[in-house]
Amino acid sequence: MDRLPPLRLLTTFEAFSRYGSMRLAATRMNVTQPAISQSLKALEAHVGVSLIDRSRKPAELTEAGQILARAVRDGLGQISSALEDVRFLSGHDTSQVTVSCTVGMATYWLMPRLPDFYGQHPDITVNVQAPASDLPNLAPGIDIALRYGTGDWREGVTHKLFDERVCPVGAPAMLDRLRAEGVGLDAAPLIHVRSPHNQHWAGWEDYLRQKGIRRDRLTGQTFDNYVQAAQAVLDGRGLMLGWRSISHRALRDGALREWPEGEINLGTAYYITTSAAPSATAKAFVSWLNGADVASQ
Repeated sequence: MDRLPPLRLLTTFEAFSRYGSMRLAATRMNVTQPAISQSLKALEAHVGVSLIDRSRKPAELTEAGQILARAVRDGLGQISSALEDVRFLSGHDTSQVTVSCTVGMATYWLMPRLPDFYGQHPDITVNVQAPASDLPNLAPGIDIALRYGTGDWREGVTHKLFDERVCPVGAPAMLDRLRAEGVGLDAAPLIHVRSPHNQHWAGWEDYLRQKGIRRDRLTGQTFDNYVQAAQAVLDGRGLMLGWRSISHRALRDGALREWPEGEINLGTAYYITTSAAPSATAKAFVSWLNGADVASQ
């Protein structure tokens, strides 16, 4: 580490390598051109090799200079990313909030509503992360977790966002055909969402058991995420379990229709979880979430 040159020399060198001109580098760094030249010579003296071919007009990086330029660019980029992570962890970045939720929740509920948040808070950027697990957890860099279940989580502070209900849904043409042919849920084609990470959402087995419907076979197309399954349903390939928050827009627009008298309440809901001491930005987002109309968009 003692052999590393001063950071100011490296940042000057990176500016020169990026803009390809001492004059442009001086302009971008708001210093004089002689100051740039002196810093570059000091860096060469520290390294012990020529980094810039000054015999060319304009001056160019030597082979050694190109090697160092790549390393400096990557190194400064990693430092910048690390500083962003540190700001997130310490809550010092007051212009951003990071939310973790499932890909279905992000796609069908949260993202369509974000323009309203930006209208109220144009100075805040919302970062949305959709982990592989269907139960997002608070983690370093995560300000808010939106989770589906019964709310019995121990970390952070949790409160209910809205109650959730489930009902089979399908393309209108498919529902009309099934009803015309007298086909019920005991024989209708089903679409499943299953994966090793999907442990907390009810499946067709749970639904049919609660409704008291016996079915010999639960065969049908299977997908590992809700977005792909929803597209298959829109294409008329079968019925899927539709959660109110996720399927609402498609139902409102007529792209999907609910199975008649098919809705059930599993006693589950969507919850907001934050740290015990959320940042002001996170508080602003939670306040907006609590006021968001579940049935809107």
